[in-house]
Amino acid sequence: MKEITQKVQVMFDELGNSQYGGEAVSQLEHALQCAQLATDELASAELIIASLLHDVGHLLHALPDDAPENGIDDMHENLANDFLKQYFHEAVTEPIHLHVDAKRYLCTREAGYLALISEPSLISLQLQGGPMSEEECSIFEKHTFFQSAIQLRKYDDAAKVLDLQVLPLDHYLDLIEKISL
Repeated sequence: MKEITQKVQVMFDELGNSQYGGEAVSQLEHALQCAQLATDELASAELIIASLLHDVGHLLHALPDDAPENGIDDMHENLANDFLKQYFHEAVTEPIHLHVDAKRYLCTREAGYLALISEPSLISLQLQGGPMSEEECSIFEKHTFFQSAIQLRKYDDAAKVLDLQVLPLDHYLDLIEKISL
């Protein structure tokens, strides 16, 4: 078993039951729901694993679960990127790195999006810079992984359903092995 597979399993075993930022689900439930949404849409292996691991940055710091409510942006997208880029190609890490920017982008470009995101996500949005400017949107649209980041963001927003039945973490471990460096 590769090092990253073991680390993912240990992280979720030890910290996966922590609350997912004020939402009704745990970190592990949220991760598995995101991965399930990507799997159900027949996304690439890389996007499925990006969906599973997009919020591991929340598990890599010692801040409290309510950090955003206390005005603290944990910069989880950067923590996750820094950690995961030693194990995966950009097709996994860049959508993760960009999923916060994708939220900011969608708030500007997609009518009605802002009204659909959860209260905890609205709180973190303000800490993350708020909706993008038109100039920021234009720059973001040119990113190689723009579409993957947008899709990951939409999975992220939808993956907050209490008691949803999904595939277990073990289901994704072979895929992690297969696509990791």
